[in-house]
Amino acid sequence: GQWILTEACRQVKQWQVQFPDDTPLMMSINLSGRQFDQTNLAEQVEAALSEFQIDPRSIKLEITESMVMQDTQSAIDQMLRLKALNLKLGIDDFGTGYSSLSYMQRFPVDTLKIDRSFVNEMQDSPSGLAIVRTIITLAHELGMDAIAEGIETEFELKALQNLQCEFAQGFLLSKPLSSSDATKLLTLQFEGKEPLRQRKKS
Repeated sequence: GQWILTEACRQVKQWQVQFPDDTPLMMSINLSGRQFDQTNLAEQVEAALSEFQIDPRSIKLEITESMVMQDTQSAIDQMLRLKALNLKLGIDDFGTGYSSLSYMQRFPVDTLKIDRSFVNEMQDSPSGLAIVRTIITLAHELGMDAIAEGIETEFELKALQNLQCEFAQGFLLSKPLSSSDATKLLTLQFEGKEPLRQRKKS
């Protein structure tokens, strides 16, 4: 986990230097449950940010819903330590675990990520669409943004745009890429030859 954290920071710094922009590129990093429980996690993150001279706002740490609900007070304390570094936090796979809405207002997070199982049900199930709409509304009411994952069809993308979902990811936009292939894609984007489609809502 610490190696991944360090490599992610190294890579985003390299891309920021290679592709300077008014809005610097960000990197989202998934944390494992064991890593999130480490008492020195904030110090590890701070060391990686310092080593590569990264603006903390360029990093978003993603934790799963089930991780934060195992011991909510300890999770809140850990998130507060991380937020003190001025980075961003996101809840991954939201809606698939056993979260309590009473805790959502206490979690110092910036993003809710909508699980692909809900996204993929939008076209065939009115209840699927309603769940996605509800999660997006909840995120916005709590001052967060929303990310939908697992987008595979134009219908899903358009529906999410209509629901004012800020960000999207999925095979429709790009398959998982190696760092070298991602660099090629970024090169095309910044040269204006092949912009990433609907990376953020228009």
